[in-house]
Amino acid sequence: MPGPFDGIRVVDMTTVFVGPYSSQLLGDMGAEVIKVEAPDGDLTRGSGPAQNTGMAASFLQLNRNKRAIALNLKTEGGAEAFRALLRETDLFVHNMRPEPLERLGFDYDRVREINPNIIYCNIWGFGREGRYAGQAAYDDVIQGASGFVALEGFGGKEARYVPSLIADKTTGLFAAYAMSAALYHKLATGEGQEIEVPMFESMVSFIFPEHLCGESFLPPIGPPGSIRHAKPMRWPYKTKDGHICALPSSDKQWRGFLKAVDREDLWENPILKDRKSRTANIDAVNALIGELMLERTTAEWTKLLAEAGVPCMPISSLEEVVADGHLADVGFWQEMDHPSEGRVRLMKPPYSLSKSPPTIRRDPPRFGEHTSAILAEHGYDADEIARLLNEGAVLDGME
Repeated sequence: MPGPFDGIRVVDMTTVFVGPYSSQLLGDMGAEVIKVEAPDGDLTRGSGPAQNTGMAASFLQLNRNKRAIALNLKTEGGAEAFRALLRETDLFVHNMRPEPLERLGFDYDRVREINPNIIYCNIWGFGREGRYAGQAAYDDVIQGASGFVALEGFGGKEARYVPSLIADKTTGLFAAYAMSAALYHKLATGEGQEIEVPMFESMVSFIFPEHLCGESFLPPIGPPGSIRHAKPMRWPYKTKDGHICALPSSDKQWRGFLKAVDREDLWENPILKDRKSRTANIDAVNALIGELMLERTTAEWTKLLAEAGVPCMPISSLEEVVADGHLADVGFWQEMDHPSEGRVRLMKPPYSLSKSPPTIRRDPPRFGEHTSAILAEHGYDADEIARLLNEGAVLDGME
């Protein structure tokens, strides 16, 4: 069955994580995504373990369901080939800073002259109306600027970056959401539009629903920062042989928890009587749970708490996640035979649609793999393609 974006064409001039992640999501939903790379290729082609040059693990995980073309936009031939792509696309997405893109001649106003109804998506560090506009930004920078790093220190722990590119991927999700909305508008009206998805604003939007707190009111009635979520005692609990993540929350869950451990007498403790009391005395509550957790093994707690209806899971190593039985049951890890990389493991889209399901239809492409084919589809004959290749205006990794 075709995906919901079947028939939609996307020209993707993004690199590294934030942009490729967002365009891959559109590809999963059926869009035809043409990945445009500069002569030196996407940086992630050389990032992480690899069997062959230009096909590193990070690239594989960000670029399924795409075809690849390599263009030198600093040459007239390469720029004209890019204009040919833009004339016949529904959506263009990039994550370049504004000034370099304008120098190349592909800012929104000039692209709109080429294709008046194009959807044009800018992904960059900071909104262009603010004082940080145009500044370079990477995941670590945005983690720090958005307050995410400070949350560790707020909880009494040493401030540090989260060891995941969470700002990139969060922004990528917002970008895919915005582009999907613009595509819906275009399908309904025929109109294109310009989209701006800044990393800084996206990450602040992600963090502050639970952390704006007293600053939600004017004048403020308290400081920002959710004490409950950042308490030093809010750690995974130690068990006899390891750790477990467990969180009795509602009154029903607390009663089930105390019954399971034969400590229903603790329900009379005033700090446990209702959610308000438990929140106000969160340190004492966490300490109480921590003492009880030391009495059993992780496996014993996992079984006991699940039977009591208390949310819980053991802490999994990365290796254990890859081997997780539930993920195997739902077919999350999908194996494919790649033409150059052999057998590879990719992640299927984590959602499903009964009538227009997302699919993995294309292998992550080799550098310039589809350059000649894409140019031919856009009106270039064999002699013209050969000339552009000879001039270095385009590159074909298959040569």
